[in-house]
Amino acid sequence: MHFTEELLRKAQQRNKCIVLPEADDDRTLQAADRLTRDGICRVVLTGDPGQIQASARKAGADVSRCVILSPADETEAAPLAQELHLLRKNKGLTLEAARELIKDPLYFATMLLKVGRVDGYVAGATHTTAENLRPALQIIKATPGLRTVSSFFLMVFPEAKWGHQGVLLYSDCGMVEQPSAEQLADIAIASARTFRQLVGAEPRVAMLSYSTKGSANSPDTRKVVKAVELAREMAPEIVLDGEMQADAALIPSIGERKCQGSPVAGKANCLIFPDLDAGNIAYKLTERLGGAQALGPLVQGMAKPAHDLSRGCSADDIVKVAAISAIMAD
Repeated sequence: MHFTEELLRKAQQRNKCIVLPEADDDRTLQAADRLTRDGICRVVLTGDPGQIQASARKAGADVSRCVILSPADETEAAPLAQELHLLRKNKGLTLEAARELIKDPLYFATMLLKVGRVDGYVAGATHTTAENLRPALQIIKATPGLRTVSSFFLMVFPEAKWGHQGVLLYSDCGMVEQPSAEQLADIAIASARTFRQLVGAEPRVAMLSYSTKGSANSPDTRKVVKAVELAREMAPEIVLDGEMQADAALIPSIGERKCQGSPVAGKANCLIFPDLDAGNIAYKLTERLGGAQALGPLVQGMAKPAHDLSRGCSADDIVKVAAISAIMAD
């Protein structure tokens, strides 16, 4: 079974509920149709029920199996606005302002996630990343014990040579531009948890650098060394090592020569990049030159799963991200 098919199967077993707030978009409606028709997850759409149903008919989508909740329905919106006010009043949010904010489908959907009405959130088909993730960063926030929300890609190779049966996790490739040692440690821990959730295998986390085990000494390499120490203190159960170069992380003969006895070198399946330049360049080269399928960018380190789509996404992309969100939900 192909890895993406395995993701859909895992999501089906979980029976989670995912909110899709961009119900004015044909791709979202088509994805909602497939998600509910195939039993991948339950779906909540937000917006005016009549408009959504009319748009779905035009898009050739059946949303009869979805729950539709409207921010204009006071019975739904008022309690969420009250809760939003309580959550953000220390930031200066008045109740009146909360009532206005909850009319925004993204805030409305995020509050549904916060109060447990849904298990995950997927949007971004018609909104920028900043617009889409702002409510989640304000309301859902980072996983307890972590301070950093980051992004990751699952790189799926046509052959099983790399990572776990051809699957590698790359992070961070899309959010934290110049992570500190503390942020790198958070990213490593979140990545290990994500890999275990989605791939179902033991994560082996390599903290990457241009240096391997002290072959260079600079502020950049020392940052990675410190991140390794912090991550081990915070999560000693995770199999993690570094600093190391990418070839030492991935190729057994080089890993054994450069990092003899390492539990990670030569068999890493989670690659943690020292900065956003390295991560973003690496995933694009892996995709374009290495022939891997790149699933992402996806969000990790959030207390509840809230994911961002590319505005160029397809309905099929939305289905996959909703499935991932369902798997990542508690």
